[in-house]
Amino acid sequence: MIRFFVTHDDISENTIKLKAEDSAHIRSLRLRPDELFVISDGNCNDYICHLSSQTDEKITVANIVEIQKAISEPTVKCIAYIAYSKGERLDYSVQKSVELGVHEIILFESARCIAVPKNIPKKLERLQRIAFETAKQSGRGIVPKVSSTANFKSVIEAVTEQSTLPLFFYESEDNLHLKEALEQEKELHNVSIITGPEGGFEPHEVEYAQSKSIRTISLGPRILRCETAPLVALSAVMYHTGNL
Repeated sequence: MIRFFVTHDDISENTIKLKAEDSAHIRSLRLRPDELFVISDGNCNDYICHLSSQTDEKITVANIVEIQKAISEPTVKCIAYIAYSKGERLDYSVQKSVELGVHEIILFESARCIAVPKNIPKKLERLQRIAFETAKQSGRGIVPKVSSTANFKSVIEAVTEQSTLPLFFYESEDNLHLKEALEQEKELHNVSIITGPEGGFEPHEVEYAQSKSIRTISLGPRILRCETAPLVALSAVMYHTGNL
């Protein structure tokens, strides 16, 4: 079913108000009064609705038929730490990560980053919009947050404090593969994926991560592009945990 997102303030006891942009979308779809669609509050609550007779050109009013928990959210909370990359590669990684079930995306600058946005707030606004539209398209129960952190060290510090399984992907790792790393864990609830820029990680970055007891992981014998690596890792985590 078609999906929209609203805030809690838009929801009353029996109805939900959709603002101008979504109202325009409703009109373009030519939905019939009896046709059902989904409105999510962004907190895993799905409201099954149909159009109300109160609808006008600027505001669409939807009558609530049923409320249910979103079934699309993974059982594992996966945060993707992705190094800045050039051109539209970052757009692609964000879009596909949201489709695959990422919980949050945090961008960072690494030593070998070719291009770091001059206006990071503007870039984040664009990427958050991509995440929002993708969450609607893919039936998510939340809109994953896209943010940035100061530098590589702050990534490692955050992962050390918050993640039960940090996965630091390094192209020169030969001993520990992703499959083995996942199989070593009995239960996975909180996973962090860390992937580098076009040129990979510098040795001193790898050494710093290892000094914080974070193991480096291999994604196989082939060198993956920077926009591909987080998606392969995320897909593997979702498959391993039964979320794909």
